[in-house]
Amino acid sequence: QVQLVESGGGLAQAGGSLRLSCAASGRSISSYVMAWFRQAPGKEREFVARHSRSNTIYYAESVRGRFTISRDNAQNTVSLQMNSLKPEDTAIYYCAAGTGTSDRRSYNYWGQGTQVTVSS
Repeated sequence: QVQLVESGGGLAQAGGSLRLSCAASGRSISSYVMAWFRQAPGKEREFVARHSRSNTIYYAESVRGRFTISRDNAQNTVSLQMNSLKPEDTAIYYCAAGTGTSDRRSYNYWGQGTQVTVSS
């Protein structure tokens, strides 16, 4: 079992930055692909970024070049640096641990989510 707790969400202006963190407990994240997803009101949860155990990184097209995912296995944490934020980035952001891919069904463990709101 892995417990995930996100932090760092909040309100930002368009063009600004936020950094999300995800602290894991229960098991080492080194065994998992770690990912970030987001869900905007009225929309399905969508893939944002993932970081494999072999340090392969994938981003959704909508965030590539603006967001950076990183992991620290020693600290059991995952982060998402979000730059050049846009109003369409407004969503609840979730940290997830699983076996990989961009499909949310491949992730067994989820945090409770943290709200990110970007004003224009």
